[in-house]
Amino acid sequence: MRHRGRSGSPDPGKPRTRTSANEELYICGVNPVTEALKSGTAVRALFVDGQSSKHLHHVIDTAKSRNIPIKSVGRDFFEGRFEKGHQGIAASVSPKKVMDINDLIDLAFSKSDSPFFLVLDCIEDPRNFGAILRVADAAGVDGVIFQSRRSAGLTPVVYKTSAGAVEHVNLSEVVNIKHALTKLKDRNIVIIGAEAGSPDSLWEADLRVPLALIVGSEGEGMRRTVRDMCDMVVQLPMKGVVNSLNVSVATGAISYEIMRQRNG
Repeated sequence: MRHRGRSGSPDPGKPRTRTSANEELYICGVNPVTEALKSGTAVRALFVDGQSSKHLHHVIDTAKSRNIPIKSVGRDFFEGRFEKGHQGIAASVSPKKVMDINDLIDLAFSKSDSPFFLVLDCIEDPRNFGAILRVADAAGVDGVIFQSRRSAGLTPVVYKTSAGAVEHVNLSEVVNIKHALTKLKDRNIVIIGAEAGSPDSLWEADLRVPLALIVGSEGEGMRRTVRDMCDMVVQLPMKGVVNSLNVSVATGAISYEIMRQRNG
């Protein structure tokens, strides 16, 4: 759905850095670090601002119980690596493993006859990416599929914005979204695109079937070639003067309508 992002584009002040499975990734904030520790992620070290450590005993105790090295560092450590909101705690972790698209689909069908996937078509703002992962966890999405090019990727900002949800959502990073959609279609998964201005309302769609919801980039929406692969394209009914929503907000609204129909 063509909705402007929080900033409309990635933060120009911070480089977007991709990591491979063998590289080290720094994440920060109480929730992301706590969820990494709880989920069994390979946490290599914990970094704590000595002035804030008295407020972080529960996180430090968890790290100690897993024999994770704990290092007391100064503010310069955090300010040189993160934006605001680090809360005086960080961890170096092995990047989250992504799944092969076929394995993701198989796993989803092993749990439900009507799985629900999110497909992100060129979501480049890491804050929107993280917020969408938070929605995916809350709404019980079975998997999030994103493209390796023209997307935010799994950066520290994504971890922070997701508030730790990235650790609990199954992800598949693909070279080509259209090829991924073909694989979904081959498994009789209905492809639903979200786009402002579509003549078809979300309220009129049957969302209880196996489906994949596509949300497009912050500024341009779905690419035309991706839109052409949709079985249906729906829009969120809106009464206000402003005719667009932040893409993560729109994703949340649609995801909860899907959950409402399925649980109703």
